[in-house]
Amino acid sequence: MAETQSKVRLREYETLFLVRAESTDEQVDALRERVRGIINREGGKALRFSTAGKKKTAYPIEKAARATYVHASYLGDSKLVAEVERNLRNIDNVVRFLSIKLADEVDPETRPVLEDVKVAGDEDVRPVAADEGRSAARDDDSDRDEASEG
Repeated sequence: MAETQSKVRLREYETLFLVRAESTDEQVDALRERVRGIINREGGKALRFSTAGKKKTAYPIEKAARATYVHASYLGDSKLVAEVERNLRNIDNVVRFLSIKLADEVDPETRPVLEDVKVAGDEDVRPVAADEGRSAARDDDSDRDEASEG
C-alpha cells in the first residue's frame, strides 16, 4: 500500500499598500515587519517586500498628493488576506491598500523567499511656471538677436 502524501498548497497573493508620505522610514519598516509577522503567524509564507519610496498618487488621497508605496508578495489562504487587510484598515498611517490573487495551488517549497527591495521614490521636480518659461524664451531670443547683429 502506497501512502499518499498530501502536500500543502497555498495561493499566491500580493498586497500593495500606501503609507502617509509624512511617515518616517522607521515607521514604514515597522509596518512592513508587522505585516510580515501577521503572514507568518497565520501560516503563510512571505516571499518579498518592496518599498518604492514616496511617489505621486494618481489623485489626492486625504488631501495628500504623495504616499509611500509598499508591495508585499506572499503565499497563504483567503483567511490570511482578510487578516492582513483587517490590520491595514486599523493602522492610521495606511491610507489605501489593495490585495489580489495571483495563482492557485502553489507549492510553498518551490517559491524561494527573496531579499526585500527598497527603491527611492520619484524625484521632486518643480514645474516651471508659465511666466518663467516665457521670460526665459525671450532672453534666449534677445541673445540670438545680439549675436546676429555683431
